[in-house]
Amino acid sequence: MSTIFFLILFPLVVALALLVLKTDAARDIIVKVSAIVIAVASIYLAFTYFGSGGKFFDFENESINYLMMGIEICLAILIFYLGIKHKKYLASVLVAIQAPLMVWFELSIGHGIHVVNNLYIDRLSIIMVLIIGIIGTLITWYSIGYMKDFQHHHHDQPDRRPLFFFLMFLFLSAMFGIVVSNNLVWLYFFWEITTLCSFFLIGFTRTKEAINNSFRALIMNLLGGLGFVLAIIVLGTMGTLELNQVLLAGMMGYDLTLPVALLAFAGITKAAQMPFNSWLLGAMVAPTPTSALLHSSTMVKAGVFLIVKLAPVLSGNFAGIMVMTVGGITFLMASFAAISQSNAKRVLAYSTVANLGLIVACGGIGTSAAVWAAVMLIIFHAVTKSLLFLCVGTAEHNIGSRDIEDMDGLFGRMPKLAAFMIVGISGMFLAPLGMLISKWAAMKAFVDSGNVLLVMMIVFGSAATLFYWTKWLGKMTAIMAKQENIQGNVHKEEWLVLTSLTVLTVVICLVFPLMSTYLVVPYLTAVYSTVGTLALSSGNMYIMSGMLAIVVLLPLLFYGKTTKKIVPIYMAGANLGDDLRFENSMHQPTSVSLKNWYMEGYFGEKKMNLIGVLTTTAVLLFTFAVLLGGVL
Repeated sequence: MSTIFFLILFPLVVALALLVLKTDAARDIIVKVSAIVIAVASIYLAFTYFGSGGKFFDFENESINYLMMGIEICLAILIFYLGIKHKKYLASVLVAIQAPLMVWFELSIGHGIHVVNNLYIDRLSIIMVLIIGIIGTLITWYSIGYMKDFQHHHHDQPDRRPLFFFLMFLFLSAMFGIVVSNNLVWLYFFWEITTLCSFFLIGFTRTKEAINNSFRALIMNLLGGLGFVLAIIVLGTMGTLELNQVLLAGMMGYDLTLPVALLAFAGITKAAQMPFNSWLLGAMVAPTPTSALLHSSTMVKAGVFLIVKLAPVLSGNFAGIMVMTVGGITFLMASFAAISQSNAKRVLAYSTVANLGLIVACGGIGTSAAVWAAVMLIIFHAVTKSLLFLCVGTAEHNIGSRDIEDMDGLFGRMPKLAAFMIVGISGMFLAPLGMLISKWAAMKAFVDSGNVLLVMMIVFGSAATLFYWTKWLGKMTAIMAKQENIQGNVHKEEWLVLTSLTVLTVVICLVFPLMSTYLVVPYLTAVYSTVGTLALSSGNMYIMSGMLAIVVLLPLLFYGKTTKKIVPIYMAGANLGDDLRFENSMHQPTSVSLKNWYMEGYFGEKKMNLIGVLTTTAVLLFTFAVLLGGVL
């Protein structure tokens, strides 16, 4: 248990230290050392409880509850003030409803409920701890060099890097708290800390756009927080505040549809599902490490983590239908919207929303096979998406653009970075890499559920996924003549992290049969008692890993073997000799141009978002109208 408290408290101490440090040298050392310590502690925790199959801790301290409540009140006052200051009155109204409700509950109903187990560790918690502790700390390490460039490009503004690193490490602390809290009041406390961290990180640059987007994220997540509070109150009136007891009661047949639906609603908002996806898209105004952190190892992963935990009590009821429908629609519409995007970070954002939608849909189905697919998607998505976001951040600082159309010839200008991006993009949609395998497992779970609409959503959404990733991959593999190599300008911290994430992307795909056998399947066995047939047998998993090993090793056979024969590039016309121009059919010199087709008229994001928002809003309103009607 001491390791659990260390992982929660140590990043908090580091955050406070970084808030007061102003010198680059001291900050660099503390961030690097702290990142190593947190990663090692995460691995140690995983090994310590790996064979336990799940362990609960009866730690109880009344002063901690009062401390959390005091912090909640202070944060509520801060949010209320900022909402009034920036004329975002809805944020003030929501927090004025949410905070008093929670304080009233804790001092009345909640005070009389004895929580036996405040903390716990199971295989899913271990997976999340490793994601947060390894991927999250790699992102903080990468931020060292990135934020130096960021400050150089924004030299006319005050240096606010101490606040940035404070928020990053506070974020990690809160995420550790979320994935080990069995007490729903504690889980809610850490949940709201991540909301506040994302609010300040999105608004970091303090431009008008950044402030507007940060308040959009705050308001939408406060809505989810209000749903969380209402769920706690309903469960409190039933006499429990322990997550494991909620799951046990639901699986025994007790009707917990309303509180579970409210908790799932909180997860839907945090996971940026439609109709709340706009807050995550708006987060693109933040520095790139923020985007990587939000999309890969924190914030949105908190949302899908809660839904996956609730999956056993979502299966086969009205709340589960709501969750899988919202997830399916989000996956389809966000995948279509990504087709029309040329801004690399928006492609990644829509891809994140879509993949989270797939995970949410799996959680809504709630079967062991669907949850297996959801957990594997969480793992693969965390690594590959963090790699891609950080690659785009490095490219932007060095080529001056994050637009895919400006990445022509990146192999000539930044060959190492281009290779890393190819690995990341391939990891998102190509066989035999993990994301595609997990999507296949999800499709199998959808087919087994008998829901034809969900099957159609994943089929057409996956086709869209293939389209937009292939367009980007084509840009990465294109070779342009006479390109100056500029990758020497990249900070060594950035190269270290990008290299680590690239290797990690390949490694987790190679060992995914072991992850399934020793991490995911034991978790499913503990939750469901018996695990049904998975989409892939163990034998087929090892065959897929072997195929990937061959793909990785094959280039080594040709390493160092070059040919001196140079063939002129064919450019749909007579090459004029410089590989940059050709003679067209009218005998006129024409500059070579490589452009993708974005089909804005068919898949424009406004159109896709409108359809998605309207349909998911209708689903949510109908669900809660029925559930509340049944209660009243």
